[in-house]
Amino acid sequence: MITQNTIEVAVDRIGAFVRRTPVDEAPKLGTNVWLKLENQQLTGSFKIRGATNAILAMPAAQRARGVVTASSGNHGLGVAYAARKLGIAATVFVPTSTDEAKVNAIRALGATIDKVGDDCVHTEAYARLLADKTQRAFISPYNDPDIVAGQGTVGHELMQQVAGLEAVFVAIGGGGLIAGIGTYLKSLNPHIRIVGCSPAASPAMQRCIEAGEIIDVPCRPTLSGATAGGVEPGSITFDLCRNVIDEFVIVGEAAIAQSMRDIMDSHHMVIEGAAGVAVAGYQQLAHRYATTTTAIVLCGANVSRSTFAKVLAG
Repeated sequence: MITQNTIEVAVDRIGAFVRRTPVDEAPKLGTNVWLKLENQQLTGSFKIRGATNAILAMPAAQRARGVVTASSGNHGLGVAYAARKLGIAATVFVPTSTDEAKVNAIRALGATIDKVGDDCVHTEAYARLLADKTQRAFISPYNDPDIVAGQGTVGHELMQQVAGLEAVFVAIGGGGLIAGIGTYLKSLNPHIRIVGCSPAASPAMQRCIEAGEIIDVPCRPTLSGATAGGVEPGSITFDLCRNVIDEFVIVGEAAIAQSMRDIMDSHHMVIEGAAGVAVAGYQQLAHRYATTTTAIVLCGANVSRSTFAKVLAG
């Protein structure tokens, strides 16, 4: 379902629409440590890769009817941006509690946006019903082969950018990013270690894999909002993650905040909490990876001004 070939097809498909992000050496983190700068991606997140691939993979007639999604952040921005570039309509539903800054950012990209439901589960259920009723495609944030293949293009770039790559640290939410990256890298070199990083407040995918099935995992508020929440029943990413992740690491909120400050201090870059999770995960295991050529995926930079100010203030 997700293979080296489907990811390479995605590379060609989305190449004209997304940014090939650079890597940056990170000597303050360790020897032979590289940062994959998806925080410099269009819309400020890797999510545009999967969204663009999923929309372009549709038959033209279906795409012309427009698309629907549910997201309170990066995925909604990715879908809205891709739809605008392709000249189609996009409707994005967000929970009623969504920050107005995010709503305005999605709306500024030309999408129709509406608030429905008090949590993401209710919002997505409504969005799916509307998509079916209006015969438009629903674009899942992660539970879609074309989404996963699009995110896997990050792995394709890493193989070309980091010689002798031996390990990759990636934050886990629904699992689309790490599933795509891991599938591609291990198809070329099964010995590359894929390390999944989760906030202690929301380790949903890890707990599901430990249980051997998708379960309901209680989640608390976290700086890593982009990875917060449970895993959708029947999600394709569950088996994909189980097949490619070699090791898990869980990090606390203080460590996430510190990693965000560290990247600002050492690289003068803003990263969101989810990217901080991957950095903090590496820092926690750095003693074991000291001689390993490692990449850390900085998955995004979309953090509110007020939140980042609090983080910087310590």
